[in-house]
Amino acid sequence: MERSEDQILAEELAALGAVSGGGPLVRAVGRLMGKNVHEIDLHVPLPFGEAVKHVSAVLGRAGRGIDAVPAGSGGGEETVRGVVGAGAGGLNPVVVTARVRRTGVDGSAVHLRAAAKEGLIRQRAGEKTAVRLAALLAGKGESGETGG
Repeated sequence: MERSEDQILAEELAALGAVSGGGPLVRAVGRLMGKNVHEIDLHVPLPFGEAVKHVSAVLGRAGRGIDAVPAGSGGGEETVRGVVGAGAGGLNPVVVTARVRRTGVDGSAVHLRAAAKEGLIRQRAGEKTAVRLAALLAGKGESGETGG
């Protein structure tokens, strides 16, 4: 069964809170917090299969993969999902979902969505992460560094 962004973010925050003994409380609060979501569409000049591998590699360097997301219609679409750390020390988890779609022989389309929980102080972790990963996917970055 596919987990929602909110479930994944609450679990990630609970795991961080467990270090200080507050895991269950942090999970409950995490479910109530608002989200910062940012979406970017971009064109990757790679054939579909290579584009999926490229997206997976970039997300893998930036964070870690999580459970598989069902692919779209037929063999022309695939979804890759991961969790990337953002903010101070990379402690703010961001769920990143990249939907790669075949667009023809000249490349592939990537719809990138990054979502992070926001507290009272707005950090725009989802937005910053989406912009950073889009630059890496487009080949404008050198590494998969995290931060934000």
